[in-house]
Amino acid sequence: MHTTTEPETTLIAEPGRHDATVTAIVAAPLEAVWRAYTEPALFVRWWGPQELTSRVESWEPHAGGSWRIVHVDPDGNEYGFRGVYHDVVAQERITLTFEFEGVPGHVCLETHTFEAVDGGTRVTQHSVFQAVEDRDGMLQSGMEEHSPVAMAQLQTVARSL
Repeated sequence: MHTTTEPETTLIAEPGRHDATVTAIVAAPLEAVWRAYTEPALFVRWWGPQELTSRVESWEPHAGGSWRIVHVDPDGNEYGFRGVYHDVVAQERITLTFEFEGVPGHVCLETHTFEAVDGGTRVTQHSVFQAVEDRDGMLQSGMEEHSPVAMAQLQTVARSL
């Protein structure tokens, strides 16, 4: 791998659309990035803000399987996230639903794709929301600021494998 700098991360969220796409080139091999996405002990090391701890309550990365992760803040407040896996193709694609339990009923469909490229792995997350307002709410809740942080954390975890 050519660099240890943070991955360049782009977020495309065109006004008036229901979707958003995050893309990053992670300086780690595809196999390591895949493990960081699919092994729960690795996933919680990079997914979410570092000031929160994470607890995996359900983790079944196969079509029809479910997932649930709870973030816990320093004061003990808990924030649950959950979904269902729709499609999992090893080292290629994961399609799943994502729902923040604090705003129930606002489910988005995410497709994460992985591609080995010169210098590492291209990770693309395409999220489709039920409404433009849901997408805009996700952007305003920190998606734009946290996406580069998450990709940097993913790179750190994947490079440690």
